[in-house]
Amino acid sequence: MGEFWPVPDVLAYLAGSWRVRRSARDPASGTEGRFEGTTTFRPLGDGGLLHHESGTFVWQGVARPAERTLRFLPGASPGTADVRFQDGRPFHDLDLTTGRHLADHPCSADLYRGEFTVRDADHWRTVWRVGGPAKNLVLTTDYVRER
Repeated sequence: MGEFWPVPDVLAYLAGSWRVRRSARDPASGTEGRFEGTTTFRPLGDGGLLHHESGTFVWQGVARPAERTLRFLPGASPGTADVRFQDGRPFHDLDLTTGRHLADHPCSADLYRGEFTVRDADHWRTVWRVGGPAKNLVLTTDYVRER
């Protein structure tokens, strides 16, 4: 087995609760922040999952509550997902059948480029590199399944 763990059905894999640790780094200024919390993926009536993340984000020494909600819907191919914002706008596709996926999301003049990797049944990671006139960030998130 290589460094990535193939996932035949991304929605089945993600279902449940995960502990989340995220680092946020601005490579230009060296400023760093962190998020710690939980993410739950609950079933939706349409076969998808409702993703809800909540926790604490610390940036420049200031801690604030933070949360977000996404919708992970069945994708175009079996075992894949179509990820959307809570209001239904498209975010990115997700195909972990090889254990690794790259996705882009344009946001105004900035570009979010995501890399998703699965290590095993209970560990996966996302790395979003954000570049453009408004933002320059690297967001690295590690997920560990809660048992």
